[in-house]
Amino acid sequence: MGFNPKPFFQTTLEWCKIQTLETILNLLRKKPNCPQDNDATIASSPKSPSLKSAMITALSLSLLLRADNYSTMVLAGSLGILSKFIFRVEGKHFFNPANFGIIAVLILTNDAWVSPGQWGDDGWYGLLFAGTGSMVLKRVGRWDTTAAFLGAYAVLEGIRNLWLGWSWDVFCHRLMSGSFLLFALFMLTDPRSIPNAPISRLLWAVCIALLTFILRNQFFMPTAIFWALFALSPLSVLLDFIWSSTRFSWDDSDFVE
Repeated sequence: MGFNPKPFFQTTLEWCKIQTLETILNLLRKKPNCPQDNDATIASSPKSPSLKSAMITALSLSLLLRADNYSTMVLAGSLGILSKFIFRVEGKHFFNPANFGIIAVLILTNDAWVSPGQWGDDGWYGLLFAGTGSMVLKRVGRWDTTAAFLGAYAVLEGIRNLWLGWSWDVFCHRLMSGSFLLFALFMLTDPRSIPNAPISRLLWAVCIALLTFILRNQFFMPTAIFWALFALSPLSVLLDFIWSSTRFSWDDSDFVE
């Protein structure tokens, strides 16, 4: 007597229909905005890489980095994204990808450079960056980092300006650079790579401001802000160990972590 697969497939189909119906009913019975259910769903579903993180890094490199060859820009972007997966401690990367890519190509190639004065120092640049930066900082809640950095650096430059007897036009000129504001409002406040605790962020930002001031005025490095961030990025690991706090996460959880 031969085997008739038709009853088997019919039984399997009916079972699948029942399971699908039960799943739909369970979803309808779930309470909205239940943290436990959301956590379970996120934990059980695999995270797919998002292009948003790569786009943010690419835009930062396009705004700040200059190169003679397209291959240098590709290298900067590739190394920046790669750093997110290599330099990690407890699942958190501590280098800003765009900053890492900039420093990497400055070291490895001869045709890459950063022009801090490319945006000029007009007042409308400051208003533009301040407006857009405020929207971003409100979204991520990391305005304290920018405030600490700008405040500490302004105090240091103000003391130096008074010591040398310069006019306040020089002071304003050194603080109104477009690249400087772009760095302070966007690159410095990357919530995935900076310290988690508020006190850690304040201390970290002040240290970067101090190192930037030293590199800029004692070693006359026009790209001091980028080197200072690169050098002190690993400090965030130590600060997270000393002052533990909840790690930042995007609401939609679709950024590459």
